[in-house]
Amino acid sequence: MKSQRRLATLLLLLLTLGAMAQPKSLHQLQQEFIDRRFGMFIHFNMPTFCNQDWPDPDTPAERFNPTKLDCRQWARAAKSAHMSYGCLTTKHHSGFCIWDTRTTDYNVMNSPLKRDVVKEYADAFRAEGLEVYLYYSILDTHHRLRPHLIQPSHIQLIKDQLTELLTSYGRISAIIIDGWDAPWSRISYDEVPFEDIYRHIKSLQPECLVMDLNAAKYPREALFYTDIKSYEQGAGQRISTQQNRLPALACLPLQSSWFWKTSFPTDKLKNPEELVRDMIEPYGDAYCTFILNVAPNREGLMDKNALEALKEIGRLWTRTGHVANLPEAPAPIISSNLAKNRPAEGSWSDDYAIYDFANDDDFGSCWNANREVETPWWCVTLGRETAFNTVVITDRNDNRLQRYRLEYLSGGQWQTLFDGAAPCAERVKIHRFPTVWGSQVKLTVWESQGTASIAEVGVYCERRLAD
Repeated sequence: MKSQRRLATLLLLLLTLGAMAQPKSLHQLQQEFIDRRFGMFIHFNMPTFCNQDWPDPDTPAERFNPTKLDCRQWARAAKSAHMSYGCLTTKHHSGFCIWDTRTTDYNVMNSPLKRDVVKEYADAFRAEGLEVYLYYSILDTHHRLRPHLIQPSHIQLIKDQLTELLTSYGRISAIIIDGWDAPWSRISYDEVPFEDIYRHIKSLQPECLVMDLNAAKYPREALFYTDIKSYEQGAGQRISTQQNRLPALACLPLQSSWFWKTSFPTDKLKNPEELVRDMIEPYGDAYCTFILNVAPNREGLMDKNALEALKEIGRLWTRTGHVANLPEAPAPIISSNLAKNRPAEGSWSDDYAIYDFANDDDFGSCWNANREVETPWWCVTLGRETAFNTVVITDRNDNRLQRYRLEYLSGGQWQTLFDGAAPCAERVKIHRFPTVWGSQVKLTVWESQGTASIAEVGVYCERRLAD
């Protein structure tokens, strides 16, 4: 009997450990993310010492010299504002690494400081009970990781640097990626393949949320190439507190720009009362955390006026914890778009808004069907037969598409993927299905509120365990 009880106890222990080892679902992680509500962005890197956000990418490492660096001050300042996490710029667009990296000599260990800033930051924030996020730029002008110059060695550099960041500093709750698929960076998700980098990050830390700052390009109704929708307030990107149903982040600097400038100690900062009233509180109620950037100075400390503003925010606002339960959203689109810029045809268009506007990788342009066509259709040629398992249709700016059919051409025969009422009332309609092979994908519109107008049709082959 004793041996049976021991065996039963051992089995129960193994089952418990197995359950504990299971990673949280993406939805659980997204809920935890928005429940954190408010955090600190910390832009601190080579630009701090150059008085501009985009310094010469060949600025000597010796320029980086914070003589009084104290990450504990940063963490205590965040705590004073009732923040729950921080996010540090490990590498910005000019390529300088502020951790002890083996991937490049252009790093903090070759500066007068010779200290691992990422480690000191992570240790300090954890000591205050705060979550640790990291920022990482894909664009890297020092290492010539720029559009039209991407080499396999650049992809390996990115993976090696992310490996260091995600294996040397404990649990990283989220990584914010920048300089990727943006009009100003012009590095596409094909040149640096998003799915490869995304899956690399998840292989190292399955519960690390991956965020790309791409909300300026992609529609707010779906997660394209990110686990969390992001809005850069200073660039005019505004979240709709009435309509948002996705996990989101909104960011803004407390000072006039992201990195410290010589005028900051005496500059007028953003009003704490307005930040609380207009952003922290309403965004938190709309499934969106607010991250406020506070730039440390060249000594490695936060200025007195910034510290006072953070204390005032803490006086005005107390973190209230859990927000409303986050609606579960479809999994993010992370694969390359096989339809992008491929040959397209269709029924008669309206004026200049012809077929290729529906797969030009621009959600602001559209293929508009001509109003005299009773049953509009649109078709993209993928080339020779290729595998795919996802089609995403994005209406122009409202929910026009009501009923339609999706088909693919395989072996000279059209096969139906979907035929019926739109699966959702959102602008973005995501269709996932078992992998098929085809050379063309066709959309036939049966019913539309007004003339059919399609911003983008994407075709993807997602990597799935089931396939």
